[in-house]
Amino acid sequence: MKKPPPGTAERIAKMTFTSIYPYYVDRIKKNGRTIAELHEVIEWLTGYDDKKLKSLIDEKATFETFFMECTLNPNAHLIKGVICGYRVEELEDPFIQQTRYLDKLIDELARGRKMEKILRTPHH
Repeated sequence: MKKPPPGTAERIAKMTFTSIYPYYVDRIKKNGRTIAELHEVIEWLTGYDDKKLKSLIDEKATFETFFMECTLNPNAHLIKGVICGYRVEELEDPFIQQTRYLDKLIDELARGRKMEKILRTPHH
């Protein structure tokens, strides 16, 4: 298993969600997706609705707080693939894995993947 460089978790933990959120918005909008879809993806992963998300942004919550307070989707383990050079399913640090889950979902959204695939909807 590949491990991120030492200090990665600490560095990410101290970053504010507010500082990264505009990059998420730019990335998905550039690719023709909507903020509503972005929020749907974030809510699927974290359980945060628009109101809670706005309060986390307004409070300038760190990523540590963002993931400590969330209720991670029980299907999050179905998120697989490479993001930032790492296979998300192989990351050992749960915090780094959660942040990469979010990165991966936003990457899939930006690449035009269908919502039901991004949200790991089981086949009926």
